[in-house]
Amino acid sequence: MEKFTKIQGIAAPMPLVNIDTDMIIPKVFLKSIQRTGFGKNLFDEMRYNRDGTEIEDFVLNKPQYRSAEILIAGDNFGCGSSREHAPWAIADFGIKCIVSTSFADIFFNNSFKNGILPIVLPQEQVDVLMKDAEKGANARMTVDLEAQEITTSDGEVISFDVDAFKKHCLLNGLDDIGLTMEKADSIKSFEDKAAQERPWV
Repeated sequence: MEKFTKIQGIAAPMPLVNIDTDMIIPKVFLKSIQRTGFGKNLFDEMRYNRDGTEIEDFVLNKPQYRSAEILIAGDNFGCGSSREHAPWAIADFGIKCIVSTSFADIFFNNSFKNGILPIVLPQEQVDVLMKDAEKGANARMTVDLEAQEITTSDGEVISFDVDAFKKHCLLNGLDDIGLTMEKADSIKSFEDKAAQERPWV
């Protein structure tokens, strides 16, 4: 998993509430357990017409937001089923941070495990960021995980809270496998000792 320290990028405004995981990645695309390749189908039913052509007024199809790395979203983002493909699709598209007033618990935790920083803020602060994001590609926000701050294109600084352990994992690029590998020496020592004490196992 890539380390997350600081990003300065385009923020896309998506004020819809209750964006569920089926909207993020429809079930028809859940045909692989690989983490890559889902970005092209992110928000598929909102991004494309039935004939496969793009819906021009969908935010991520607009030229100024095609390379967005930050998503400013409405309340209750990531609700619905617990499919891990949802954060896979978001990460594969290139979005590294999502800001909302609330997230579904499973999606929230899965995001951290896939290198995405979900930030919870009060409505009034989300409104400030949403308005800034609506300015388009010239309005670039900075998200600094170490300092736990978001800086708008106008220089306004908004602080955010993040769990210390989850912050450590993102800063160091540690998913569940990475966390296990940090203890590789201890695991090997335990296994060697167990093999000597119980060679019949």
